[in-house]
Amino acid sequence: MEFKNLPLKNLGNFHDGQLLLVDKPLTWTSFDVVNKIRYHLKNACNTGNIKVGHAGTLDPLATGLLIVCIGKYTKRIDEVQALEKEYEGSFIMGASRPSHDKETAINKTFKTDHISINDLTKATKLFTGKIEQVPPIFSAIKINGERAYKKARKNEVPDIKSKEVTISNFELCNIEFPKVEFRITCSKGTYIRSLVNDFGKELNSGAYLDSLRRKRIGNFQLSNAMTLEKLLQG
Repeated sequence: MEFKNLPLKNLGNFHDGQLLLVDKPLTWTSFDVVNKIRYHLKNACNTGNIKVGHAGTLDPLATGLLIVCIGKYTKRIDEVQALEKEYEGSFIMGASRPSHDKETAINKTFKTDHISINDLTKATKLFTGKIEQVPPIFSAIKINGERAYKKARKNEVPDIKSKEVTISNFELCNIEFPKVEFRITCSKGTYIRSLVNDFGKELNSGAYLDSLRRKRIGNFQLSNAMTLEKLLQG
C-alpha cells in the first residue's frame, strides 16, 4: 500500500483506497482522528458516506504515527495492524497509577533507593522476547461486550486475561532518576503501559508511563506523517 504526503483535498480516488499517515495529537483518541477525517471527507471533499478506519489504537495520552485507511483500503486494516511497532517514551519510577499512565492519579508510592542503573538495565532483559502481559483495566478491550475502561470508571474490576506478546528490543536511552527514557520494538497488541507497570514491580517498586510516541509501524515512518492541521488544510 502506498501513501501520499498531501492534504485530503489533493488526493482524490478515495473510494478506490487511500492510506494516511497521521501524527496523532496529544489527548485525542484514535477514534477522534477517524471521526474528524470522515467528517472532512463528507463535507469538504464531497465523498458522501465512505468507510474510514484506523489500523492500531493509540491511547489519548500517546502521540505519533496513526495509520488511517479510507475506502477499499479499510479491508487491509488487519494486515497493517499485524506489523511490528516501534515506540519511544519515558516512565517514572517510584509510583503507580490505576491506568498505568497519567490518566489517573497516583495511588501508591514506593522506595527507589535500592535501585541502581545496572538493575534497570538488567530488568530490560527480562522483558525481551516472548512475554505474558495483562492489558490495563483502563483499556478498550471488550469484556462481555463492554469496554474495560468503562467498567474501571465504575470502580468495577474487569477480568482481563493475559496474552503473549513479543518484545524484540527494549533499551534505556537516558536515565535521570526517577525519569527513564526508553525505546521499544514490539509485536501487535503490546501494551507499553502494562510493560512499564510490570517493570516497576520486577524492581520491587512501581512505575507508570510518563510519555509515549509511536515512531514506526512496519516500514511506515512517523517522519512521513502529517499533522491533522496540514492534512485538513484548504
